[in-house]
Amino acid sequence: MAPLPAQEAQPTTRRRRTCILSFTAARDRCLRRRFLSAGLRPFSIRLPSTAGPGTTVHVWAPPRPGRRAVLLLHGFGASATWQWEPYLRKLIAAGLDPIVPDLLFFGASSSPAPDRSEIFQARTVKAAMDAMGVRRFALVGVSYGGFVAYRMAAMYPEAVERTVLVCAGVCLEESDLSKGLFPVSDVGEAAKLLIPRRPAEVRRLVRLTFVRPPPIMPSCFLKDYINVLVQTISRKRPSCCTLSSTTGNFQIFRKLDR
Repeated sequence: MAPLPAQEAQPTTRRRRTCILSFTAARDRCLRRRFLSAGLRPFSIRLPSTAGPGTTVHVWAPPRPGRRAVLLLHGFGASATWQWEPYLRKLIAAGLDPIVPDLLFFGASSSPAPDRSEIFQARTVKAAMDAMGVRRFALVGVSYGGFVAYRMAAMYPEAVERTVLVCAGVCLEESDLSKGLFPVSDVGEAAKLLIPRRPAEVRRLVRLTFVRPPPIMPSCFLKDYINVLVQTISRKRPSCCTLSSTTGNFQIFRKLDR
């Protein structure tokens, strides 16, 4: 694998602190330090115009990836560091090079393009991997990242060696909701869970998605989390967030307040 090209992948500058007393921002800084201590470095890859003018993908990766690459795609959340930090050292010890991008409109990745589909996500992630010189890789996608991973595996079989989907309902259809196969009643309720606005919505999301949810979740911490999550997504200017199954029948649209 080639080293990261200097003209396309440049180290990112440290992000400005959102709030000096923010528990969520403090945890984010702690996770970033753990990524650094594991040997990964942050890069911003500006993609060519075919991916959309001004499209930038933020990636955590080894400075010179030379072993078998495993691409880790996060679920719906503020940034990739929130999801993948516990697994970095185990993957590295197994002889793998973890590559961890922020999907577009999350974390430090952004694009002015209006496309919000998982197909567009798949194209931009693949373009970022090409810019890094990584031609073959294994792929792991969690939740929303699983939708993107599924698309990447279908679109780029020559690049994806194997794919692991974790908690990704790529075959789920809207009719399945009414049959009780998913713990929400309709698409609108699912959308509210993805971008919570109140502490009670965060608590419900955690209880639905965690095997062992925390017994105590103070509202002050949950409000802080909501502020960071919404601000992170909103500043990337997404007019809506879309989840589509492989059949195109299950879609979630969520308008963000300006």
